[in-house]
Amino acid sequence: MAAAFEQQRSSSQHAELSFEDRFGLLVDTEWTAREHRRLTQRLRQAKLRYPASLEDVDFTTPRGLNRDVILGLGTGAWIREHHNLLITGPTGIGKSWLASAFVQSACRHGFTATYVRAPRLLHELAVSRGDGSYARLLTRLAKLDLLAIDDWLLAPLTDAERRDLLEVIEDRSERASTLIASQLPPTAWHAAIGEPSVADAICDRLIHRAHRLTLKGPTMRDPGTRRGKATS
Repeated sequence: MAAAFEQQRSSSQHAELSFEDRFGLLVDTEWTAREHRRLTQRLRQAKLRYPASLEDVDFTTPRGLNRDVILGLGTGAWIREHHNLLITGPTGIGKSWLASAFVQSACRHGFTATYVRAPRLLHELAVSRGDGSYARLLTRLAKLDLLAIDDWLLAPLTDAERRDLLEVIEDRSERASTLIASQLPPTAWHAAIGEPSVADAICDRLIHRAHRLTLKGPTMRDPGTRRGKATS
């Protein structure tokens, strides 16, 4: 605001404005600067895997993406309504890039969001059990408006991992949004999770009230594919 005031003092155009108009410009400048700082902090905490944006989504390559659906999800209404988003498809089709783009979009809409790979999340949960920070980690994850978990169910889960995931998903169910990116379709999640009762609880909380993006087609990691808009 002080910098904007000095700019006004050195500008002949601002000298013609009323006090109210000049003060309004100062307030607008300060508000914009604060919003920019908040966005920068949210993006830093989001830990995006790719510098992705929904505006840069490649709709030219046929892989089952509908422009209207993507732009509709880009409004962030599903996050306000505490819905989930499930992105599934074969490796290399662009799931991780899309997950990063949705997290970036959430940050731009003022939501707190974080991207994490499932193996890393499970490791952090296991470590937190040992150092006594388990409850704090669960609380931090529960407070996020959007938690994006990539590489979902790539490997068989241990009993402890199943129960850790249930704690995370239960804390967020109908209170916040969870994005899942996985090579496995939701119909295969139950068997991949293992323990039937835990699998029932996790699948019910994730699939209920969820939007789905099912990608299909060959890998986009071929040399001719645009870098950064395709990788999974």
